[in-house]
Amino acid sequence: MNPSVTHCSKARITGSAPAQAQDDVLAVEEPLEIRVKGQSVAVTMRTPGHDEELATGFLVTEGIVTRPAQIAQIEYCQQGEAARLQNILNVFLTPDTPFDTARLQRNFYASSSCGICGKASIESIHGHFPPVTSSVQITREIVYSLPDKLRAAQNVFEQTGSLHAAGLFSRAGDLLVLREDVGRHNAVDKVIGYAARSNLLPLDEHILFVSGRTSFEIIQKALSAGIAVIAAVSGPSSLAVALAQESGQTLIGFLRGQTFNIYSGEERIV
Repeated sequence: MNPSVTHCSKARITGSAPAQAQDDVLAVEEPLEIRVKGQSVAVTMRTPGHDEELATGFLVTEGIVTRPAQIAQIEYCQQGEAARLQNILNVFLTPDTPFDTARLQRNFYASSSCGICGKASIESIHGHFPPVTSSVQITREIVYSLPDKLRAAQNVFEQTGSLHAAGLFSRAGDLLVLREDVGRHNAVDKVIGYAARSNLLPLDEHILFVSGRTSFEIIQKALSAGIAVIAAVSGPSSLAVALAQESGQTLIGFLRGQTFNIYSGEERIV
């Protein structure tokens, strides 16, 4: 059984014809709490599936761990109702990994709409993650090919029509991993978590392509993984553009057919 989808009944209305009862497939949205050393660091509304990647990606992109090897183990809570629901993940760090409990006072909270709040400024981001210096170059033809490749791999979206997607591509345009989620930031965390668990970091010769708009936090998460090129179907926010420009990242928006806009790092597109 696919944990990412569920079924419900619906009434289908077409013109003036009588309503028709039909079965429908919905994307699942459930809370996931991430705990580190027994302390809650985040609660996010996510689509179940690849939860370990989500937790890993979150810890990497938030700078809670600097290397994937610092994560010793990730497992679901085995006590009480949480064991049945599988909505609490316990993360165990290696003994030599520093864990700053003071950072938890920021009270991380993520949802499918707002993402992780509390980023003070671009300067504070660069205090944790330096700008990208990659000299990778991507042809226009490879950029043009990304939407169709992503769309063809969106299996759950095909059933539900209601999920965001993030895909990690090689410099040659090969899709390495795709993840779907009700939260666009969760999809990105899952992709980065996959890369971290596969020892692929830093991703300075890769392309991150997302199905929706590009927000500040998506650029920040890409920066944490060293991603040099970010592309999206829709447009970026003003702060996303500012962060990409100051972080040496290439930011592409409104990638549709054979047209797109470049907001930063034009020299990487040849």
